[in-house]
Amino acid sequence: MSAGISILNKRARFEYEFLDVLEAGMVLTGTEIKSLRAGNASITDAYCAFEEGELFLINAHIAEFKQGNINNHTPLRKRKLLLKRQELRKLENKLKDKGLTVVPVKIFESDRGIAKIQIALAKGKKSFDKREDIKKRDVEREMARFR
Repeated sequence: MSAGISILNKRARFEYEFLDVLEAGMVLTGTEIKSLRAGNASITDAYCAFEEGELFLINAHIAEFKQGNINNHTPLRKRKLLLKRQELRKLENKLKDKGLTVVPVKIFESDRGIAKIQIALAKGKKSFDKREDIKKRDVEREMARFR
């Protein structure tokens, strides 16, 4: 990965337990990719959903490009995700299980300069699981302080 784009969904790891992680391409307009490279995006409230057999990224906020003109994009539009047909079918079948969802984890730039998104098939954590994560994080901080 190059150091171009790196937008993380920090809430996802706290709210969900990841079962499977995939890499997908995104269908973007020119102003969207320029805005992503400037770091003006947020995927904290975003999720992925199937519509007519295709996977879409919904509620991801990519800010309008400042130097964009009348052809500028809508910040919260649906964006199509590009996966192989076999991966899409596998994901769609797994989503039929109760309690599973597809969440975006990270938007990054591939070695070839193409914007990609890392998505995860995830299961929601219970409140006691979240407390365990907080305890582990606190213990690791204490250990790091003493070193």
